[in-house]
Amino acid sequence: MKNIYILSLFLALFVLNTSCDDDGGTSAINTTNGALPDFKMVAGSPDFIDLTGITNLNLQFTVGVGVGEPTSFDLKAYYLTVDGDLYGPITLDAGVTEYPKEYSITGTQIIGAFSELNSAADIQVGDVLKFFTSYTFEDGSKLEVLNSKGEPNYYAADFNAYPNFTVKLDYVVSCLSDLGGTHTYVTTNLQAANSPTACPTGEVTGSVTWTDQGGGNYLTSDLGFGQYESSCWNDGPATSGGATFSEVCGEIISGGLDQYGLEYIWVITDVTGPELTMTWTNDYGDSGTVVITREGGLDWPQLFTR
Repeated sequence: MKNIYILSLFLALFVLNTSCDDDGGTSAINTTNGALPDFKMVAGSPDFIDLTGITNLNLQFTVGVGVGEPTSFDLKAYYLTVDGDLYGPITLDAGVTEYPKEYSITGTQIIGAFSELNSAADIQVGDVLKFFTSYTFEDGSKLEVLNSKGEPNYYAADFNAYPNFTVKLDYVVSCLSDLGGTHTYVTTNLQAANSPTACPTGEVTGSVTWTDQGGGNYLTSDLGFGQYESSCWNDGPATSGGATFSEVCGEIISGGLDQYGLEYIWVITDVTGPELTMTWTNDYGDSGTVVITREGGLDWPQLFTR
């Protein structure tokens, strides 16, 4: 397979860098010099745009030349929205003659570069930031690697798969979810429907474990944050294999089921530093208020419920 790639590159370079006046028939074939970039992400740099962390975003990568011999390049970008609107192109750096060159692009710079983006609120899940190059050659000719539609301006499919260089660098807007851990809680205002015993009038304290299931899904060890174990019911924790919730870009989606098949709805009322305050109810009529302190005292992201 490697030999096939090398042969493809050789043939592509031959076409890019040679010209002829006649193909043996009546038509004339005009070819021009060409080049393609080599983008490389810096180790440890994010490979997507985290919607919940735009202010702390820092995309780091280098730009070199994978094919061709240009005299300089411009670094440019398009912004494609999830609705299909294409912003740009904008030029981030012009007339670069020494490469590879390393770049560090922040979220603030991205918003400032595109006039259509007024704030982080204009960035949506599914948007794509597209970096590309424009090359200048010794004869003064220029080549844009992406066309006016934000599509490749080259025709050799092997360039997209060749393992030795990367010709396109796209950053998709998505979200990182990291809520797992064993967190402590303080529960108050406990209510139990039709219980033979009274609920505590003071605080109930304990810990709850949120186990990351992947894809923003979590399994919780107690949907009711100590209510079942208290004098409300003197039972085991409200949990089961279906005691789950999800996070999608800061939004908490509850609805997990306990061992009795009861559904729990959480409503976030405040997020301050490492403390997350919620009220909860189940469809039996139980309810309570809980303040959850994140493991290690780390700040919670700006979580919310609808």
